[in-house]
Amino acid sequence: MVVLSQHVALDNHLSVIPTYKPVPVPVVDLTDPEAKTLIVKACEEFGFFKVVNHGVRPDLMTRLEQEAVGFFALPQSLKNQAGPPEPYGYGSKRIGPNGDVGWIEYILLNANPQLTSPKTSAIFRQTPQIFREAVEEYMKEVKKVTCKVLEMVTEGLGIEPRDTLSKMVRDEKSDSCLRMNHYPTAEEEVEKMVKVGFGEHTDPQIISVLRSNNTAGLQICMKDGSWVAVPPDHSSFFINVGDALQVMTNGRFKSVKHRVLADTRRSRVSMIYFGGPPLSQKIAPLPCLVPKQEDWLYKEFTWSQYKSSAYKSKLGDYRLGLFEKQPLLTHRSNV
Repeated sequence: MVVLSQHVALDNHLSVIPTYKPVPVPVVDLTDPEAKTLIVKACEEFGFFKVVNHGVRPDLMTRLEQEAVGFFALPQSLKNQAGPPEPYGYGSKRIGPNGDVGWIEYILLNANPQLTSPKTSAIFRQTPQIFREAVEEYMKEVKKVTCKVLEMVTEGLGIEPRDTLSKMVRDEKSDSCLRMNHYPTAEEEVEKMVKVGFGEHTDPQIISVLRSNNTAGLQICMKDGSWVAVPPDHSSFFINVGDALQVMTNGRFKSVKHRVLADTRRSRVSMIYFGGPPLSQKIAPLPCLVPKQEDWLYKEFTWSQYKSSAYKSKLGDYRLGLFEKQPLLTHRSNV
């Protein structure tokens, strides 16, 4: 059960959203010689794909999930000591500072070991040392997967050098983070309603690497606006194109809109690594892809500027709209 010390209205996350049939999600074997081509195609067509043979040990993924479940099972009073998030720490139902809520509780951790916060320290004080160790090892391994996928993207697009994208995540000042979400089962009085665990949104960073338990709920939005269910697979990772990568490819890749519906029978636990650039990194269409600035669809901005803007927005807002280049309009007089 997720509770808050203060009342939060949850009417806007109880809905009658219909369920959808699953559709085939692009699957990429990272050991396949054609993986780079398949990744580019998936990013263009879906903005989303699943990777197998990724090299992360199953026991590491399972261990972190178990430790996360242990934290979420703690008494609410102990969990509240690590919240509210600022933005790191423990959160319950409230998603961000702008009124969005969901059937969810979560932990948000900075992936940079050099940066700590009181809320992050409070999380680790409430848990055994093995939890911190599992978090650090998991982030180290998933960062490798993130960089490998980004290098395959550059190879598939013919971008030189190969580390054009991955070096942003490898940078010692990279603004990457790890989020662990817990979507509890429903309360009796609302179990017949569809519960929005995490409302529709895009991810702001370069790419996101998601792993969850075998509980359904994740949905992605197709180009025609329809929503499709993603079959769960606890042994694989799911990759989302983020807003920053959409800009750097000048819209060739689309940042996929997605959401999570809570399950009435089983709780869902997901772990998402967000590969982000340093705060000072300039984000703009890559010159090797779009040589002429007049062909850019987006203005140049720093990751710090975009992160600040995204933090001030509502969950479902189209955040990139503020950074699109507006075409010059020629006005004719009607007089």
